[in-house]
Amino acid sequence: MNNRDVGPNPYVFDIEELTLANENFRTAVWTGQQFQMTLMTIPVGGEVGLEVHDDTDQFLRIEQGSAKVLMGPSADDLSQEWEAKDDWAMFIPTGTWHNIINTGDEPLKMYSIYAPPHHPHGTIHTTFADAQAAEASESIE
Repeated sequence: MNNRDVGPNPYVFDIEELTLANENFRTAVWTGQQFQMTLMTIPVGGEVGLEVHDDTDQFLRIEQGSAKVLMGPSADDLSQEWEAKDDWAMFIPTGTWHNIINTGDEPLKMYSIYAPPHHPHGTIHTTFADAQAAEASESIE
């Protein structure tokens, strides 16, 4: 798998194949001026982690696995809940608190598109712990 962020250069690829091959918690594969695509692998019982993006809309699509998707207006009010699986998509508006929890018996493989970009060009977080540690210090240049 190509772990190199090739944006903002043109890039044509098999998105399912690339997503299924990703072993990192998060890998940025294309970062442009207006949006960014990352790949994610959430281990069995793992989660994306409760978060909100104050300036970013987000699209996610599951290529493998099943998940519980939680969304709401605050960290204490995740009143919207869905079960999602292979081929399902999620749209998360700016300012919406959310978490995605792997409820299956295999790694949850999905890709995410952020508009505008949310992570620095070339971001690779091998594990959830790496992602948590980096979130405090990351900023888009």
